[in-house]
Amino acid sequence: MLQQPGKEAGSGAKYRTRHGFNAIKDGIKARQLDAPPRQPKPPWLRVRAGGGERFGHVRKAVRENRLATVCEESRCPNIGECWSAGTATLMLMGSVCTRACRFCSVDTGNPNGWLDPAEPANAARSVRLMGLRYVVLTSVDRDDLPDGGAAHYAACVHAIKSRCPATRVEALTPDFRGDTAAVATVVESGVDVFAQNLETVRRLTHPVRDPRAGYDQTLAVLKHAHTLGAATKSSLMLGLGETDDEVRTAMLDLRRAGVGLLTLGQYLQPTRNHLPVARWVRPEEFEWHRRWGLQAGFRDVAAGPLVRSSYRADQLGANVGHESAR
Repeated sequence: MLQQPGKEAGSGAKYRTRHGFNAIKDGIKARQLDAPPRQPKPPWLRVRAGGGERFGHVRKAVRENRLATVCEESRCPNIGECWSAGTATLMLMGSVCTRACRFCSVDTGNPNGWLDPAEPANAARSVRLMGLRYVVLTSVDRDDLPDGGAAHYAACVHAIKSRCPATRVEALTPDFRGDTAAVATVVESGVDVFAQNLETVRRLTHPVRDPRAGYDQTLAVLKHAHTLGAATKSSLMLGLGETDDEVRTAMLDLRRAGVGLLTLGQYLQPTRNHLPVARWVRPEEFEWHRRWGLQAGFRDVAAGPLVRSSYRADQLGANVGHESAR
């Protein structure tokens, strides 16, 4: 049954967007599952409340100007810490993704080429009103666009740099189907950090990610961005059934691709239609992975149960500019 615009669709239900195309709420269709009940979260996954003068300023700007941030819409547990540091994440190119990864609750559909031409100017306005020192631009996958949305990313970066020249910009991009020209478009826009998430270890890639994504494809994208002189970053989710040896291998593969910045966090099942959590990774295990990553040559590693791709991106990206391939 198709849910019409203006009515809230249940998780896994098909609905029609206000732009006139169909989508699946939360990305994965509702299924009859025999999976065991969802595990209770351990005490170390308690969410920290936000506070402080800068946090209040950012929140006030978001409320008064009706700004959209991934931080709020994804209920990120680190919103207080990041906003207090003048860092936030903005979602570009709409809220409907052309892919259906089994870990992600973003709605899935085909936007049929729709883009908001005013978004670059609006993104720059949002950054200025929020007084951001560092902004992460991320997006849904847009396989319906010839360049995957690379030119749109570049337009947003240009607009932000023009209006807020002191603000550092990180682009957490799709894989652009491995299109090196699209990667170059984003890198050459002047981003301070180029990021693309590997998400999981090789063995679990296709149970976890959409079939159009690929372990080697992501590594190739990151390597190309690095060879173009960009500081590069990636992320892995733990708790999906990977082994420590597989995590080490993935980290080494990222280093061989020239990646210098890495985040590691706990996978959390967004709805009962998504992959279940295989296990809760303890804080001391994350610390072990962080230390090992630094020894392996990463410039910086953020690791912890509550760490997400954009966690304290300002700190992770500090003193990292464009660099030559090493």
